[in-house]
Amino acid sequence: MPIQGQFIKGEAPPLVPQEPLHLPVPVRKKRRLSRRIAAALLVVLIAAGGAGYYVWKQMHPPLPVGISYGNSRIEADEVDIDTKYAGRVSELLADIGDLVSPGQIVARMDTKDIQQSLSKSEAQERQAQKSIDEAQANLVQQQTQQTLAEQEIERTRYLIKNGWATKELLDQRQQQLDGTNAGLAAAKAKVFEAQHALDAAQHDTGFYRVEIADNTLWAPKSGRIQYRLSNIGEVLPAGGKVFTMLDFSYVYMDIYLPTEEAGKVKVGADARIVLDAYPDHPIPAKVSFAANESQFTPKAVETQSERDKLMFRIRVRIDQQRLLAHTDAIRSGLPGVAYVRWNPAIAWPKKLEAAP
Repeated sequence: MPIQGQFIKGEAPPLVPQEPLHLPVPVRKKRRLSRRIAAALLVVLIAAGGAGYYVWKQMHPPLPVGISYGNSRIEADEVDIDTKYAGRVSELLADIGDLVSPGQIVARMDTKDIQQSLSKSEAQERQAQKSIDEAQANLVQQQTQQTLAEQEIERTRYLIKNGWATKELLDQRQQQLDGTNAGLAAAKAKVFEAQHALDAAQHDTGFYRVEIADNTLWAPKSGRIQYRLSNIGEVLPAGGKVFTMLDFSYVYMDIYLPTEEAGKVKVGADARIVLDAYPDHPIPAKVSFAANESQFTPKAVETQSERDKLMFRIRVRIDQQRLLAHTDAIRSGLPGVAYVRWNPAIAWPKKLEAAP
């Protein structure tokens, strides 16, 4: 007989009724409260997002058809200040970040050897001038002797007509005149020779002076020194770079537009540049170049999907007079957006209206 609590082999164990599982009341209330809070927060976030998008749309209305844009970086032409001749850097009169004006001297090369050659040439020039003075004095003397010889032969011819002089005397006077004529021609040749020697000395002097001037390096345009590439005492070859400066007269931004928009852009079209550093100050500009061949856009400018498309490069250039009035604010490499108005009948949006 089986003991209580056991069961006979082959029979299923008796089912023990289980009580239903019930969570405590505070836990159920807490979960319901959390769901309500999450739902309320979701509604608030959606409302805030919608309001923010509405405000953003009001502040950034879509551009009208006729205006295209592209993002890029503003650039200025780089100008290298190089040596014309090989030599040693003697002086540096500018440094990185300095503003320079056209013709301002920024460096000098060592010209001691050229100065010595110049001194020699100047001495030769002075000697040639003395030779000219001597040759001219000799020429005056020969001219005087020629005049006397001509007068004497005229007198002798008059005397022969009256029988007061012999033919032999006339021959002697003729020989004297021929001799003075030859001496006069030689004196003139000496003057020309001395003049040519002076010209050669002057050319050498001028050459050395030009060479010394070319060893004085100056800024060709207004701009800012961007790099200093040499130090005092360095020996540079011909064409060695001393400075690199940014040309403030040519500041631009290159953007890339698709075919359907680039084909409508003309050189001279009105444009605006908005830099990230100055978002509320549109800069007036003009289209100065439109590529006639399509190309890929740079990786740093557009997204991958846009890089896979062939685009046309458009260059937007800032007016030179405006640049010269704001030289302290010009920087190279600042990111921004360039807007091009290829339809002149379209008015600029208010946010792109440039200050006069």
